[in-house]
Amino acid sequence: MPMKNNYHTHTPRCKHASGTEFEYCEKAVENHYSILGFTDHCAWPYREGFVSTFHMDISQIDDYVSSVMAARQQYEGRLEVHLGWECEYYPEYMNWLRETKEKYGFEYFILGNHFDTTDDGGMYFGSCTTPEQFKKYVKMCTAGLETGLYKYFAHPDLFLRSCTTYDKPLRDASRELCRACKALGIPMEYNLLGYIIYKKESGEHLGYPCRAFWETAAEEGVDCIIGTDAHSPDRFDDQKSWDEAVVFLNSLGMNRLTRLDL
Repeated sequence: MPMKNNYHTHTPRCKHASGTEFEYCEKAVENHYSILGFTDHCAWPYREGFVSTFHMDISQIDDYVSSVMAARQQYEGRLEVHLGWECEYYPEYMNWLRETKEKYGFEYFILGNHFDTTDDGGMYFGSCTTPEQFKKYVKMCTAGLETGLYKYFAHPDLFLRSCTTYDKPLRDASRELCRACKALGIPMEYNLLGYIIYKKESGEHLGYPCRAFWETAAEEGVDCIIGTDAHSPDRFDDQKSWDEAVVFLNSLGMNRLTRLDL
């Protein structure tokens, strides 16, 4: 069985995942992963009184870092473990994010742009349905990628989640986003969590990953990477979805990265 690498893994600190770092590592080894990157939803210095239901708290950063480092030490020689975060692009917090990266020694960040400007009242980008909202998503994501803080773009087609037709406004927005990634040399993630969720659902929405979006990405020559987006250790048991993703991306002729330069 070929070895696999995954740079998108969560922990319970984000309030919607389960499993310890060691349980994730054990499952990864069991299922022939060679690299495991932890990228829990990052902490943000929110306004006083706001508690996110989607991100870890600032008070948990030390424990997160020390736990990942302990897992790295325990699995040395069996699994390559890396320390990262999945972060949005929140303009007012970018300097704080740079300082925090240096302070704690984070190896990489991935851009997962779930909310417009902040999750403290910002629109969820997975609910986009209008051309104006598509344009806002593209604008925010492009600005985030231009900071140079993010190693790759997680679930870039999240904004198609609630749409029903890949029409011209969606195609135009998708193409603009793909061209930005191509120009910046930033790979896009084919997200297996979305693949599992929307493969099971029989509704009319496009969901993500969206085949038409990835056909556009292939036309624009964007590099890609598969991300498990694991929110529980048993996600690593799913060899079938991984294999199907490889076959699909290969059918598009895309350049699929298997290792990040950290």
